[in-house]
Amino acid sequence: MPVIVQKYGGTSVGSVERIQAVADRVVRAREEGNDVVVVVSAMGDTTDDLMSMARRIAPVPEPRELDMLLTAGERIAMSLLGIAINARGCRAASYTGSQAGIITDTQHGAAKIVEIRPKRIAEALGAGNVVIVAGFQGLSSQYEITTLGRGGSDTTAVAMAAALGAEVCEIYTDVRGVFTSDPRVVPGARKIDRISYEDMLELAAAGARVLHSRSVEYARRHGVRIHVRSSFEDVPGTWVQEVDEMEGVLISGIALDQDEAKVTLERVPDRPGVAATVFKAIAAQGISIDMIVQNISHAGATDLSFTAPLVDVPRLQDVMDAVVAEIGADRFTIDDAIAKISLVGAGMKAHPGVAADMFDVLAAEGINIEMISTSPIRISCVIHKADGERAVRVVHDRFGLEVGPE
Repeated sequence: MPVIVQKYGGTSVGSVERIQAVADRVVRAREEGNDVVVVVSAMGDTTDDLMSMARRIAPVPEPRELDMLLTAGERIAMSLLGIAINARGCRAASYTGSQAGIITDTQHGAAKIVEIRPKRIAEALGAGNVVIVAGFQGLSSQYEITTLGRGGSDTTAVAMAAALGAEVCEIYTDVRGVFTSDPRVVPGARKIDRISYEDMLELAAAGARVLHSRSVEYARRHGVRIHVRSSFEDVPGTWVQEVDEMEGVLISGIALDQDEAKVTLERVPDRPGVAATVFKAIAAQGISIDMIVQNISHAGATDLSFTAPLVDVPRLQDVMDAVVAEIGADRFTIDDAIAKISLVGAGMKAHPGVAADMFDVLAAEGINIEMISTSPIRISCVIHKADGERAVRVVHDRFGLEVGPE
């Protein structure tokens, strides 16, 4: 039988009633003649609640113990779903990430999958079971429990789909698919029927929350077709796959990320090797950075700014204290009142006026740009957080993304 992988996010399994609805959908997929593997996130706000408790005990919890704590949420969800499916007369078996053969590197809190050993999952499917896998987690090469970072259940699902040669990886969420922007911010945002891996990867990396960026990269590398769908409506969603030609599509979408901070090192000595020292220290802590801007040198010193996830700020402060002392900078500051707005579309490569139009509409709204970063298919601007949602709406309107058929 063909294998399909279904992933359900926290809102989709946020209550007993919703778990029952997911069980009904899974059983229908099984009755339609598919082998079904289900990947689940933790229920509702479980992960946030567990993280909050940990930080009430210690501002920067010990990474190993934090991973042990946070993986409990997915184990609860998978077990409840397994009970619900079995109660419907359909055999189901649930497995943790380690039981499912998900092998990761050793980076607690942001581990990367290095190998999938699906033998146990394949055997369970062969025995006629629906298989349920706890998302977001794995087992490191040193036999430690690890987590894959926020949104990691998407990556679990795509990786499992690749390992099993699945027909499709269905990502069920609380929206009907991928939109030109967040419909909660831009009511006129349009659902996209098909989007390329390249555009989706840029949108995900820029802060669009529909898919985890690493899951899209994994799907592109292994040719896994992703179908982003609503868990509350039985309607077609958005296909993420290779797209031969995006005729007439200039901009695919606009993403807003309000969960980043801007870090600035002031009066950094302008000499070879300083930047390497700074970013090696940050990388050693497993902290990902995004935009980097270095100012022109004056009197042998310069300012260096970059953005990093807000969640990493507590760890980043310790790193920056040590870096300032090591390189002889004056000081560092952290601004957590920023937002990043990103315009994404493969079509902009052939249209040099896109950046000018984006900057023009922001200027007309009195929105100041603090940093700019570009790629061939993306333009990102750091602005004040208070201007974030307004900026998305006016840029979305300028490029007419609400126009046209779904």
